[in-house]
Formats: sequence, C-alpha cells, structure tokens
Amino acid sequence: MAQIPNLDNAPLNLAALREQSQKDLLNILKSIRGKKCVVIDPKLAGTLSLILQTSLLKEYGAELHLLSAEPLQTECPKVLYLVRSQLNFMKLIASQIKSDEPKGLQREFFLYFVPRCTVACEKILEEEKVHQKLTVGEYPLYLVPLDEDVISFELDHSLQECLIEGDTSSVWHVAKAIHKLEFAFGVIPNVRAKGVASTKAAELLNSMQQEDPVNMDDMGIPEINTVILLDREVDLVTPMCSQLTYEGLLDEMLQINNGSVEVDASIMGAQQDGKKVKVPLNSSDKLYKEIRDLNFEVVVQVLRQKATSIQQDYAEVKSTNTQSVSELKDFVKRLHSLPEIARHVHLAQHLQSFTGKPSFHARLDIEQTILEVQNFEICFEYIEEMIHKQEPVENVLRLLVLLSLTNAGLPKKNFDYLRREILHSYGFEHMPLLYNLEKAGLFKRQESRSNWIGITRALQLIVDVNDTTNPSDISYIFSGYAPLSIRLVQHAVRSGWRSIEELLKLLPGPHLDLKRGSLAINSSLEVHQGLGLQQSIDRVGHRSLVLVVFIGGVTFAEIAALRFLSAQLKLYVEIQV
Repeated sequence: MAQIPNLDNAPLNLAALREQSQKDLLNILKSIRGKKCVVIDPKLAGTLSLILQTSLLKEYGAELHLLSAEPLQTECPKVLYLVRSQLNFMKLIASQIKSDEPKGLQREFFLYFVPRCTVACEKILEEEKVHQKLTVGEYPLYLVPLDEDVISFELDHSLQECLIEGDTSSVWHVAKAIHKLEFAFGVIPNVRAKGVASTKAAELLNSMQQEDPVNMDDMGIPEINTVILLDREVDLVTPMCSQLTYEGLLDEMLQINNGSVEVDASIMGAQQDGKKVKVPLNSSDKLYKEIRDLNFEVVVQVLRQKATSIQQDYAEVKSTNTQSVSELKDFVKRLHSLPEIARHVHLAQHLQSFTGKPSFHARLDIEQTILEVQNFEICFEYIEEMIHKQEPVENVLRLLVLLSLTNAGLPKKNFDYLRREILHSYGFEHMPLLYNLEKAGLFKRQESRSNWIGITRALQLIVDVNDTTNPSDISYIFSGYAPLSIRLVQHAVRSGWRSIEELLKLLPGPHLDLKRGSLAINSSLEVHQGLGLQQSIDRVGHRSLVLVVFIGGVTFAEIAALRFLSAQLKLYVEIQV
C-alpha cells in the first residue's frame, strides 16, 4: 500500500494542491540541468514522501542525500540543498561547502528554502562567507495533505517558538497557507479565531487579501464557508491526557510520523529480528479508516468479529460443496481484506501489551481525578511516587502539567518540592526544560484561583460515558472527557461564540469573529431548528465546509472528535495543523 495518501474522497480538491507541489519541485530539478546531488534535511525528506515517490526524483538525475554534519560524499558537479529555514542547517551547509575547498573541487551549489528564505538564514550564510557560492531560491511548500481531511503546515516547533522564544514567524506561515487555499477555493467568508496567534493570523489573512486579492468574481461561491483558528495555548489540557482512540494510542506508543509508524518486523509477525518496517496509516487502508477513531476497547472487538467472520466463512466453504459461484466470489473478495485485518491485529496486540497493564489504567484514573479536580493530595502523591520510581520523565511531566493547568499552578511548597525531586531523580540537565515549562505557563506556582471547574461545567467537559460502542458525544474520545478545543468548535458551528462570550474571556488570548467579502453569511449552524448556515447553503445547493486550524499542533484524539462532530452535524470538517 502506498504511503502517499489517496485524496479522491477529500471534501476539497487536495489532489490538485499536491500535484502543484510536485510540479513546483520537479521544475526546480529541471532548472538544474544534468546529474545533481539533492541534499534534503531529514524531517523534510519525510514530508516530501507524502507528495511524491523518491523514484521520481531519481528520474530527474537526482542522487539523494540527507543533510548531516559529515562532508558531502558525491561526485556530482551540482549540489542542490533543499531545507527548511533553520539556522543550524545554514551552518551545516556552510561546513559542507567549505570542506570542498581543500580538495580543489569545483561544484555549483543551489539552496532552496522551504517554504521561504529568512533574513536570519541569509545573515548566517554571509557570516560563513558562502553566500556568494550559492544560487538561492524558494520552494513554497506551505501545505501538505496528510489525509483526505487533514492538512499539515509542517510547523513542528510553532508552540515552542510562540510561547517560549517569542518567534511568531509561524503565524505568518499559517496566514499565508490559508491565503493559498483561498486562491484555490475562494475567499473564506467567515473567520473565527481564539488566542493571540490565531487572532494575529486572522488579521494577517485580511491584510494579505487586501495586498494580494483573490478575484472573487472568478471564483463563484467559496468552497470553504468558515475557518476556525485555535491556539494550542487555549487548550493545553487535552494534549496532556492519554489518547484512547486507536489512532491516538498508535501515536502515543509508536509515534505516527508522516502518516506511518515504524515498528520492529517481529511486531508485524515477520521472523526478522531487529529489522524495522514502515506501516502506512491513512484512508487508503479501508479498515484503518473504519476503526482509527474508535475507542481502543471497541477496536479490539471489531477486529475479533471480522477475523471470526472470515474464519466461519472459510469453515463453511471447506465443509460444503453447495456454494454458488457468486457466493464463492464474495468469499474471495472478503479474503482480500485479510492482509489489512492481519496488519491491525498485530498492531492492536502490540498496543494491548501496554493497555493491559494495571499501571496504564491507574494513570487513566489519576488523569480523570485531575480533570475533575477531586483530590489534589492523591494526585500529588501519585506523581511523587512516579518520580521516586524513576518512570519516564515525559510521563511524569505530562501529569504534572495537567495538574498545574487544572489548578492554575501548584502551591509554592508543592511546586518547589516536585521541581527539586525531578532534578535529583532525573538530573540537573532537565533544569532548562523545567524553566521553559514555567515560562510557557505549563508548570508554575499558584498565584490565583483556578477557573477550570467553572469551564468544565459550562462546556460540559466531564461526561459519564456508558457506551463507547455507540457514542452520542465527543467525550467518548477520552472515556469521559470532552476535549475543550473541540467543544469550542462545536459551539462555533452550532450557535456561534456569542452565547459563550464570558466563558471565552476565561481562556487565554483574545477572540474575534470576522465577516469577509460580499459572500459573508451567518456562520452559525443551528442543527435542531434547521436554520442558519445549513439552510442558507442548501438553498444554493452548496455544501457546508468548515476549516479548523490549530496553531501549535493537534492530537489524533482531537481529530477523531472533529470527525465525529462532522458526522453528527452533517457538515464537512477539514483539519489543518
């Protein structure tokens, strides 16, 4: 199965966007005639695998290398660097260019920034005295479709940059990416934003439309009716919770990168110890599409049912000779799904080796206790015990941050004690990390009363979930907790944010609601009364499509909740992160 996702069923023509990205890259290769060495930064290499097959690059005379600190080993007379605008990459490139000088090699060097060049990068190239040896260009890759309903900005460090480093360049990138979408699908008439970065992105989007306008006369009715921008900072609680959907757990335990997981071959049933295999995870796999957003408990049941059903069919075919040709044909057709079933049985079995442990369930219980702000002392002691047992520091910090966020910080005595214990148990090299967590407001001393209980009640974030098989609310995602971020989206598309205006003020950052262009209409969707957007859209025979943009990252659990919401409200939701 191809790693490049199938986009045929996407609510937007994402295939055209991907094809344009392919074309832009191949045009760069064509412009550099002859055999060339293409040096790609490692993260970008993964991104490009979602756009085109590497074999296609080789057809254009490209010899592929990953950027590293080592001198470049190639006989190609031309070298093309394809990298993101990161300062450390400039140093590596300068080092490789300089390493050619003692060897007397005469090469042509080309440097293409993805998606754009920055002044800081140019300055380093000048300081290293290599800028005159480079032909510089840009590869404007602002958007990468991860799946038919998920687009990525590929801004891995945007949260850290915004909250800790004070670098807001990613906000411009987000606005530029959305504006590029508008050139393809029309000016988005309704913009809602919550958070410092999101409101800034919305304002930049407006400025870009004024400076470089999309011709609305040629576009007709916009394909995207509403964009909802959310800062990750608005809801930092949700990413700290353990994801319980199949896709979420795969990410928690195996880390999904560029639409796939890399696992030991033995996990997938192969007798090849030590060998790694990549398992693609996208909508091209029909079974995965069916089960990825289900609570993991339900996934195990579904896989068992499918395997048992095929087993029974096989036994029936083997024991009798009365099947018609069409019945046999149906059976053979079902057998084609066996590789998919086997793949996910292997993955689910591996996940169960984690989820079956008492410690996993104990952690979930503590998370729920923290979310409900029930017993601070029990939660504090649990985290203290984790530190003394030297459990992975990431696990400790996630719970610690969750406790801090829901309590508006920790009392000074508890804060100082846990901080000291972490440094003693895990080493003083974690001091910068603790400092950054405090600077970002994730783990801090308590200075005011917490609003969390009021927020959970007003938005009904804590819900009793009795049936994860047939859920009626997004709270099934975390077995009783509805993600704050998705509740905000739910309000935005159902009745607008005006009804929760006072509540929004309790959450970080400003919020705004913009109507843009002559086609701006009421972006609220009143499902029960059949009014608002749904009716307005239906009258002109056009679908309702909402673009939800997270600045600072999103969890797979939240994506699952958005898909559930999309099905429940009968509208298309496109997720951009």
